[in-house]
Amino acid sequence: MIQDPLAIAILLGSFALLILIRTPIAFALGFSSIFTALYSGIDLMIVAQRMVNGMESIPLIAIPFFILAGQIMSEGRIAERLVNLASLFVGRIRGGLAMINCVDSMFFGGISGSAVADVSSLGSVMIPAMERKGYTKSFAIALTVTTAVQAVLIPPSHNMIIYSMASGGTSIGRLFLAGALPGVLLGLSLMIASYIMAVKHDFPRENWPGWKKAVTIFIEGLLSVGVAVLIMGGIISGIFTASESAAVAVVYAFILTFFVYRDIPLIRFMKILKDSVNTVAMVFLLISTSTAFAWMMTSMQVPQAIAGWLLSLSSNKYVILTLVTIFLLFVGMVMDMAPAIIICTPILLPIMKSIGVDPVHFGVILMFNLGIGLCTPPVGNALFVGCAVGKAKIEEVMPSLIICYIPMIVILFIITFFPEIAMLLPNLVMK
Repeated sequence: MIQDPLAIAILLGSFALLILIRTPIAFALGFSSIFTALYSGIDLMIVAQRMVNGMESIPLIAIPFFILAGQIMSEGRIAERLVNLASLFVGRIRGGLAMINCVDSMFFGGISGSAVADVSSLGSVMIPAMERKGYTKSFAIALTVTTAVQAVLIPPSHNMIIYSMASGGTSIGRLFLAGALPGVLLGLSLMIASYIMAVKHDFPRENWPGWKKAVTIFIEGLLSVGVAVLIMGGIISGIFTASESAAVAVVYAFILTFFVYRDIPLIRFMKILKDSVNTVAMVFLLISTSTAFAWMMTSMQVPQAIAGWLLSLSSNKYVILTLVTIFLLFVGMVMDMAPAIIICTPILLPIMKSIGVDPVHFGVILMFNLGIGLCTPPVGNALFVGCAVGKAKIEEVMPSLIICYIPMIVILFIITFFPEIAMLLPNLVMK
């Protein structure tokens, strides 16, 4: 298909219109692809085939398992145990609960791989606890929401798997390792911001539980974090593929939740399965329709046009990276992560390669930008969940969110302009 301005206008215009009238994004992507196909004379069977092809990638098998493992551990008292574990390390610092919130998201991100799951599970524990200790509700919600971005960077992140598929098979193991250090740096930056706020507002420290209780907390917390260690250890060592490690994670999570901790009865497993199936169905519907949408754009040479336009503005690597970052921040504000990854990757990855950016490094840049979008209106799913859990309006939370955005943006540009940070672990461990 050649470049047809009217076809492009129909594709992008109908998508924008459907979003404005609050059509679910998966259906908006699908319908706009169908409208464009009808105008262009493309057989609708081809669109359907592209949708199916989008779900046929072998690495995507890992996603249902990661979602199920995260769901199992979210249903138990894992969040509470991780809070207690984090308290042992940072609770005695000024603003201890805020510090615990940041560290906790590092731990939970390595279990769930989902920012929204992070907010819903940890938020129900941390937001009320921070309020009782004298923290403002807006700051408690803002910190919980922004620290959850670590979940899309710290492995295992199922969004990294989607990027691997969209980029033509970038190593999942290298992507997982590349996201780890940026995720930790993001957490540390938010801890610094929290400490400054704690000193300014005289937020309290947490009490030491005593050595006997501390040992129990440490052991229980270590078992909870063990699922992330199992996943990464298996992939890096070559014992498991990403899909196999996800299946092993499910078994580990099942045994730990139902037979070791015994937090919930076994009968609840059917509800967990149902919730997981609902989530998986939503994710794969987004993947399938966004694949068709991305194919339609590629057929109309939209990526080439955008690449040509960007490269015409400047040949400087850092200028292009800045423009791409601004673009991705905007995309993250208006689109869910899965379709954004599938649509933006074929457009931007060739540009990144042309200026010498490694696909693994770009994967981290993409995740980071879109992760920030999760806590940014108007389509910030993590932000909406955080406000729902904390029983607050978005406008009430925005002043505190702006404070949290500052360290996030700083770390984002550091990671973007200094690839050595993201590439350190992949190059060190998986040469």
